[in-house]
Amino acid sequence: MANNDDNKLNNSGYDNASVTHSTQGMPAESFVLHGRDKVVEEKFERKSRTFWQDAWKQLVGNRLAIIGLIFLVLLTVISLVGPLMNDHKFSDQNVSHANLPPKIPVLDKVPFLPFDGTDRDGFDLYESQNVQENYWFGTDELGRDLWTRTWRGTQVSLFIGVVAAALDIFIGVIYGAVSGYFGGRIDDILQRIVEILSSIPNLIVVILFVLLFDPSIWTIILAMSVTGWLGMSRIVRGQFLKIKEQEFVMASRTLGVSNFKLIFKHILPNTLGPIIVTSMFTVPSAIFFEAFLSFIGLGIPAPQASLGSLVDTGRKMLLIYPHELFVPATVLSLLILFFYLFSDGLRDAFDPKMRK
Repeated sequence: MANNDDNKLNNSGYDNASVTHSTQGMPAESFVLHGRDKVVEEKFERKSRTFWQDAWKQLVGNRLAIIGLIFLVLLTVISLVGPLMNDHKFSDQNVSHANLPPKIPVLDKVPFLPFDGTDRDGFDLYESQNVQENYWFGTDELGRDLWTRTWRGTQVSLFIGVVAAALDIFIGVIYGAVSGYFGGRIDDILQRIVEILSSIPNLIVVILFVLLFDPSIWTIILAMSVTGWLGMSRIVRGQFLKIKEQEFVMASRTLGVSNFKLIFKHILPNTLGPIIVTSMFTVPSAIFFEAFLSFIGLGIPAPQASLGSLVDTGRKMLLIYPHELFVPATVLSLLILFFYLFSDGLRDAFDPKMRK
């Protein structure tokens, strides 16, 4: 009877139980999985990275952003070094050399490049006027060197854009942080002020500043900063409203941390990503707005030059001497393009949804 029960147990599919019982004390090397010669255990290991390391990896992997950054650095360096590469100052005038086309040694031998010193009719103005020196970007109607004036104008445009962005960050971050952190009645009052300022067109503010103060670089910067910080304040306020309710902020408040430390030490560092991205978009916007003001006659006064004022001057000579418009317009377009390429890369790098 017992033998019949053992046979039923062996034939009922419980082979594993009998094998396990009969293999006690045997080494594990004696057993090999059927159909596999070797068991390979895959180890999934990923080195932990911080938020900034992830953002940097994402940025480096964005080719367009890196191209934009490289050319931005290149344009900035050329704008600083370019005016020192010849003996002409941006305000020097030589009417006898007025409206000369671009001429660059070596490149003037290449037939399809517009650097041979001839006008649109193929006439060599350098030879006809017995001009011995070469003007790489040509000259304007007063005989001023466009190479020096273009890179001098690039310096001015970059300065206006960077300083205007810095003021927007300073005012907008503080204003938005106070509004978002305290909330309640303080937030209501501050947001009503923002709404009132948002209803005032920037152009009207700039016109009032130009009428009240002497036209200058700082007048334009201050005029743009009157309403330029509003966008930054909204972004910072939204970030503070979201972060201030998180556990680490509530724990710090429970431990008696002051409001000042909570704002600038605990919450603000967690909003740096959106702040950096927004500021990078502010710079090209300020450069373009300054160019627009110069184009309509509200820019910096002569003999100072910006890319916008050079474009406005070249517009008047477009049909006769097109190089006076195309040279500064090309530099301005490339400058704004590379800023936007780099800014888009930064936005993607700081956006968790774009992480790979």
